[in-house]
Amino acid sequence: MSHNATVVRAEASGLGAPRRATPERSADVAVVGAGPAGAAAAIHLARCGRKVVVVDRARFPRDKCCGDGLTSLALRHLDHLGLDPAAVASWTPLDGVRIRIPAGVEHRFELPAGPGIYAAVARRMDLDAAVVELARIAGAEVIEGTAVNAAEVLPDGRVQLGLSDGSVLSAWYAVGADGMWSPLRKLLGAGPAGYLGDWHAARQYFRRTGCEARQMWVWFEGDMLPGYAWSFPLPGGAVNVGFGIHRRAEVPTGSMKALWADFLSRPHVARVLGPYAEADGPLKAWPIPTRIGTSPLVAGGGRVLFVGDAARAGDTMTGEGIAQALETGQLAAAAIVSAGAGAPAVAGRRYRLTVAGGLLADDLLARGFSRVMAHAKGANGWLPIAIKTAFGRREFAPWMFEHYPRALPATPYRWRRGILAEPGAFAASASRPLH
Repeated sequence: MSHNATVVRAEASGLGAPRRATPERSADVAVVGAGPAGAAAAIHLARCGRKVVVVDRARFPRDKCCGDGLTSLALRHLDHLGLDPAAVASWTPLDGVRIRIPAGVEHRFELPAGPGIYAAVARRMDLDAAVVELARIAGAEVIEGTAVNAAEVLPDGRVQLGLSDGSVLSAWYAVGADGMWSPLRKLLGAGPAGYLGDWHAARQYFRRTGCEARQMWVWFEGDMLPGYAWSFPLPGGAVNVGFGIHRRAEVPTGSMKALWADFLSRPHVARVLGPYAEADGPLKAWPIPTRIGTSPLVAGGGRVLFVGDAARAGDTMTGEGIAQALETGQLAAAAIVSAGAGAPAVAGRRYRLTVAGGLLADDLLARGFSRVMAHAKGANGWLPIAIKTAFGRREFAPWMFEHYPRALPATPYRWRRGILAEPGAFAASASRPLH
């Protein structure tokens, strides 16, 4: 059916004329959610010649609660998708991270000198809008300001979505990229209800910060373990400051506001922010899903594939989710392209297998490290080990920022010559300032 086709549902009347018409769109793949996961899926699919329609209830640019940090893995995916960093106004590349453990010891870990970028910070308002634009350029149709309020898999195998503008969108596949709460997942009854996330995070922007805030900071605070706090620099003296804690009874999320005020008053945090720092917007909080190994990735016999936060794919160790969103979006798209319209079971199986071979393996290692970091002894013990040798000092930051897979030693199928020495993302781009 053509893009502008209309399905007429006739009802009896004195004149025998139809009383209403429901506009219908059709596509090869419908993508619900235009964040990094959905946009990445749409870009891959459109470049492979599939007709893609992306639906998002928001209008871009829009703000998104996030730490705004970009790991090496996220940067590599963005580079592969064709992002131009110059298109992201708040793009801030970094060359290292300063870490503080509960014992009060601080150490700066350097990232490789190049070529390329190994870590960066960018406001999600800027980044997500730029990635959505890439999806449009690739050929995907993006419908903004429209929610999905009905969903079903029809007997002929097509997925039919009812949209808030009164139209219907049907496609051979749907990619659920609509966040942790995933209305699409709920509409299809795919997965347990009541999930609240495994992490809870809060962040606030500050301006007029001091010189020390030009670095990336990570604080492991004794009362937040195995979580942590951060300060990530942005242009013009701005920073994104926040913390992430595991959801558990002894640290109720309702106490986060009090914990936030206490955290900002700590001398080592106040020192970094500087005496003139002032809030630039309210404190915002959000849940983070990290259950990539236990949440259903597929529904409708393979017709619906969940990605990003809808797949609960956040990093168990750090709570980071942009790299995982970009990766799952592309993996789902690749599975759909490979299987074709007539083999949804194959698409679902291939998606599960590729996720298990990569993200799940790294997640298992991350869970082990999180258990070590759950106690002060472990949180204080790893830093002296990491800085004891030249190898540790050189490789810890690339490992933490996922320059190469965290579980690389345990997954020989991902070994390749020179993997530890590969350049960072955007190595072919012009030189950039470091902070």
